[in-house]
Amino acid sequence: MNDETQREWTLEEGIGPERLDRVMARLWSDLSRSRLQALIRDGQVTVNGVPTLDPSGKVAAGARIALVVPPATPAEPMGEAIALQIAYEDDDLIVIDKPAGLVVHPAAGHESGTLVNALIAHCGESLSGIGGVKRPGIVHRLDKDTSGLLVIAKNDRAHQGLAAQFADHGRTGPLERAYLALVWGVPQRHNGTVEAALARSLHNREKIAVVPTERGRYAITHYELIEPLPPGEPVASLMRCELETGRTHQIRVHMAHIGHPLLGDLVYGSGFKTKANRLGEAQQAALKTLGRQALHAAVLGFEHPRTGEFLQFESPLPADVAGLLEALRG
Repeated sequence: MNDETQREWTLEEGIGPERLDRVMARLWSDLSRSRLQALIRDGQVTVNGVPTLDPSGKVAAGARIALVVPPATPAEPMGEAIALQIAYEDDDLIVIDKPAGLVVHPAAGHESGTLVNALIAHCGESLSGIGGVKRPGIVHRLDKDTSGLLVIAKNDRAHQGLAAQFADHGRTGPLERAYLALVWGVPQRHNGTVEAALARSLHNREKIAVVPTERGRYAITHYELIEPLPPGEPVASLMRCELETGRTHQIRVHMAHIGHPLLGDLVYGSGFKTKANRLGEAQQAALKTLGRQALHAAVLGFEHPRTGEFLQFESPLPADVAGLLEALRG
């Protein structure tokens, strides 16, 4: 959103009758339709000089629409000076290489010290308001203990454009999301697709489970074997996983579902603890040092929501996963 606080437009001939919020969304595309609806209900819109509170009210040619956009309010989470590894930044978005251990969004038990807190402090006034609040626009997330690339919007226009790409999951656009993972065992098929619906487990609400299609959310993961580990008598594999959908814990659950859970994943790979006994002393030490699931968001590509340029970023394996990989190679 720009610095303008008041906007006016007179509708041309041949328009309407049409919903007010739909017309305004075409006129001022830098504001989301939900944001415009909220402004209408807050009394910030007049039609022919008369305040209107109904987003669904009809307007026709000749109507004069006036909109007041209040300054964005400060974000509720406090900004915190937390170091960030920035892969790219401009006026619309920022790409972060997130370390393992950093929570993305404040929640119960993690009210501070999150990526959102860090972004509020780093971006400052360049956050021009997502839904009227000066906050970063989170369009996708990584688990706390998953490292790698994330893109975050700075304004409503960028948020809408990025959110649409992630909702489409790259089916009709250029979105690319690839992960590197160390998993137990070697898949019989070196390339494959896991298509299995996901939902909260009925037995443990903190876990995600594969469920019948009618009870869960559609989820697809494509995988490719890169390297069996160690050479000769492998007990693990380096895999590349590409998301066609982006569900909570998707790669972790899908890999466990086909019998190849991630190394270090105590939630979905607890049944494979004895596998570690087949590792050498140095390999076991590297796995213990890892202390998390061996998953890294290594590639992120998307279309810039303003310029249309395709941007692609790659992140090398962080030291803990790279150390385990080298140990497994022997």
